[in-house]
This record gives sequence, structure tokens and C-alpha cells, in this order.
Amino acid sequence: MDYIRGVTRNQVVLFPESVEDYITEDNPVRFIDAFVANLDLAALGFMRAQPAETGRPAYDPGTFCGFTFMAI
Repeated sequence: MDYIRGVTRNQVVLFPESVEDYITEDNPVRFIDAFVANLDLAALGFMRAQPAETGRPAYDPGTFCGFTFMAI
């Protein structure tokens, strides 16, 4: 079983054509996204870094970690 993940950033939407069009190439969000994607969340102490085998899938803890970095 895997985590619940958001839609792909390349998904076509009504306005603009893709979510990637909202974020410029030099936007810090791109750095934060790449940084969090390369973290070993289990080694950092995230208790649910590995998805459970049973029940409803949880949201990816990396997503919430990224939100925290963006809020700072």
C-alpha cells in the first residue's frame, strides 16, 4: 500500500495549462520540493515514514514536511 499523493504537477487544468505554469523556475518552492524529496524521513525520526499495510492510505509525510518548510 502507498500514501495518498497529490495530482501530478503536469496535469492539465483549465487555467493555466498546467500547475507548473504557476511556479517560476527560480521560485524557492522548487528548491524546497527537491530538498524534501531527497530527505530520509525515517532516519529523521518520522514515525510513519513507511506506509502501513492495512487501512486507508495516509498522506505522504514528505508533503507535510514541505508545507512546514514553506510556512517558515
